[in-house]
Amino acid sequence: MKLYCLSGHPTLPCNVLKFKSTTIMLDCGLDTTAALYFLPLPLVHSPRLSKLPGWVSKDGAINLEKKELLDLSTIDVILISNYHCMMALPYITEHTGFTGTVYATEPTLQIGRLLMEELVTFMERVPKAQAATCWKNKEIQRLLPGPLKDAVDVWSWRKCYSVQEVNSALSKVQLVGYSQKVELFGAVQVTPLSSGYSLGSSNWIIQSHYEKVSYVSGSSLLTTHPQPMEQSSLKNSDVLILTGLTQIPTANPDGMLGEFCSNLSMTIRAGGNVLVPCYSSGVIYDLLECLYQFMDSANLGSTPFYFISPVANSSLEFSQIFAEWLCQNKQSKVYLPEPPFPHAELIQTNKLKHYPSIHGDFSSEFRQPCVVFTGHPSLRFGDVVHFMELWGKSSLNTIIFTEPDFSYLDALAPYQPLAMKCVYCPIDTRLNFHQVSKLLKDIQPLHVVCPEPYTQPPPAQPHRSDLMLELQPPPMSYRRCSVLGLPFRRRYERIHLLPELARSLVPSEIKAGVSVATVSAVLQSKDNKHVLQPVPKPAPVPPSKKRKRVMEEPPEVLNPKPLLSGAVPLEPFLAMLHKNGITEVKVEETADGHILHLQTEDVLIQLEEDATHIICDHNEPLRTALRDLVLRFLQKL
Repeated sequence: MKLYCLSGHPTLPCNVLKFKSTTIMLDCGLDTTAALYFLPLPLVHSPRLSKLPGWVSKDGAINLEKKELLDLSTIDVILISNYHCMMALPYITEHTGFTGTVYATEPTLQIGRLLMEELVTFMERVPKAQAATCWKNKEIQRLLPGPLKDAVDVWSWRKCYSVQEVNSALSKVQLVGYSQKVELFGAVQVTPLSSGYSLGSSNWIIQSHYEKVSYVSGSSLLTTHPQPMEQSSLKNSDVLILTGLTQIPTANPDGMLGEFCSNLSMTIRAGGNVLVPCYSSGVIYDLLECLYQFMDSANLGSTPFYFISPVANSSLEFSQIFAEWLCQNKQSKVYLPEPPFPHAELIQTNKLKHYPSIHGDFSSEFRQPCVVFTGHPSLRFGDVVHFMELWGKSSLNTIIFTEPDFSYLDALAPYQPLAMKCVYCPIDTRLNFHQVSKLLKDIQPLHVVCPEPYTQPPPAQPHRSDLMLELQPPPMSYRRCSVLGLPFRRRYERIHLLPELARSLVPSEIKAGVSVATVSAVLQSKDNKHVLQPVPKPAPVPPSKKRKRVMEEPPEVLNPKPLLSGAVPLEPFLAMLHKNGITEVKVEETADGHILHLQTEDVLIQLEEDATHIICDHNEPLRTALRDLVLRFLQKL
């Protein structure tokens, strides 16, 4: 069993598990932090950005080096844990020769589709006049300004996929429900479990009859809108693969929500606007719910909220219709009937308005001061770029970062000097180190495998041993492009006996409660299922050929030797030898048993726990007689 690590980002994993002749990809997260190395893509012409000089290479085209750790066309299935961890799916299904199946829950598929379509729209509505690839060559890259010159494996960066590729990739997804067992080629069984992180997010159990691997990615024990995390099914795992812990272990989500509301209200009271760069699904639902309760109590009920995204309408609708994937409290509202999320009421009362972009209706209905939720959190593309240009020059306005995926200082770099206030309130509900240590203590896997950063304190806080995993035995760690041999071997396989073969067996009891039977059969293996069948009877042989046929058959086929069980007790065996005239016996004790030296006959007999050896040269009758004495103490099966 091997694990291949294809991602260097612990919260955007992509691992491949080879287990019992199946090759399983665990997530395919897309790391977009490299977007921070580039200038923003403005929706409206920006004089400031357009005046910046471009970097021009004087060298010609150079072939790019390409490395590959694993042939992705050999992958049988892809298991998706949540919609953030499937954003690279089109690159794999459409460009590698992949012919397998992708498994995900319905909310993961539908919201993942929205996020992909949003990303494509962001890219395609601001087309680039020129495309450049030569800079990816190492000799040219080292001449670039930082941080691009220090970027790793830039040859692997690709252009954004198209809507057609998204649709083709998602057509390969097969929907599954929580606790649904799916057979993979008869070899292993995979089962999704609620991870408690987002709508439809899953941990996965991958097991055979005798081995069990748990994949825990992006999980939460906090009470938010998704179903709570299912923990009991993770018990008795041989190996637990752990990824997707919180990126901000020192920040409390509830405290961050409080700071978010506080800074928002101060800005609105001062007559400023609040910009919240965010994804179009996930934390935004919790932010809107928090603001629904907060704004009236703060006497800010007249402040308009704007949610701007190409998929804003679909995102808000999906959150209301996936009732069975919500926590019990929100499920119960559906049957009252009430909308599970309060943003439905905000929309009805016109306090929350959503638009596909800044163009069209938004420009005529927009009024200030207001709160705008829009993407992308990197501040490199999407409608957020326009608001940074529009509001960045006023100190009355505030930008509040809630997504932890990007460094807010790097995100703001192209917009400096910036007059608007900046507040960092990252909200990450995934497991922290204290929570995951308690979880592992409860479920007790034999071995834990995790990204290398989880096994050491953060570089900026080397004294914080509480911000790492300390387990016994220590966890096995991996880094990008590493291959791990997982620490257990397959020892057993399940085999089925056909009824007619089972009826022919004659068990013999070798000790209390344990019976053994010998069997001669044909083993048939097909689709990773193994069946013992009776040996087919040979076809009738003409009398003239019978003698020749008998001579051709090896003696062990015609008369198979019986199997022996039991032990040869020392004292009764010595008495038996004495009774048969062998009296001069010297006994020597060894680590494995005893050695008997028959001095007169010059014979050695080794009595061991699982074997008996008679060493007798040039006296076959004596050897045979001694063998028969030994057999009197053993059972024949």
